[in-house]
Formats: sequence, structure tokens, C-alpha cells
Amino acid sequence: MGNGTSIGRVRGLGSGKHGTHHWWHQRLTAGSNLLLLLWFLFSIAMLPSYDGASLTKWLSSGWAALPMALLIATLFYHARLGLQVVIEDYQQDETRVVLLVVLNLLTALGAGLAIFSILRIAFTGTPA
Repeated sequence: MGNGTSIGRVRGLGSGKHGTHHWWHQRLTAGSNLLLLLWFLFSIAMLPSYDGASLTKWLSSGWAALPMALLIATLFYHARLGLQVVIEDYQQDETRVVLLVVLNLLTALGAGLAIFSILRIAFTGTPA
């Protein structure tokens, strides 16, 4: 592995070790998002009305709350993966690490808040 040529520096370094893992996670979350969004659209379409009370009643069922929490988790994870690639590709200085930390914090906060709201409705029957 020579250090003098460009190909020598690329071998064994860079995205070759983690790029496939990231790529698979992006594809798997995209597929699960598609299935869960189709479930969500059909479930909402089957509701008798679209007021807050009927939506709260629907989401208080475990059969609706669990897939909804999975949908939120996969959507936020998929968004984090995509935005991570954008930050890694276009940000090259020291702010890159700061942006990645902020991205991780914001996606965890958003997903946590949404899942907490779903679980609160599911367990208590009252909106958060």
C-alpha cells in the first residue's frame, strides 16, 4: 500500500469500510418507510372522521400506536442518514463535526418527542 499515489492512499481508507453499511441502512429504511407510509395512508383513509377525538381514539389502539412509532423512528433515522451524507460531502472544515453532533441531537430530540406523544396517547388516551 503505497502512500505516494492516489490509489495507494485510497486503498483501505475512506468509505470502502463503512459506505456499504450506510448504503444498506438507507435502502432498508426507505423500504420500511414506504410500507409504513402506505399503512398510515390506508389507516387514515379508513377513519370515519378526521377530527381530533377520532384520531386520538384511533391512535390509542396498540395496533395503531406501534406501527406509528416505528414509522416515526424509521423516518427520523432515514432523514439523519441522508443529511449526514450531505454534511460529510459539502462541509470540510472543523464545523463538520459540530454539524454532525447537532444533526444527531436534533433527530434524537424530534423522534423522542414524537414517540413520547404517541405513547402518551396510546397509554392514557389524552393528547400530549
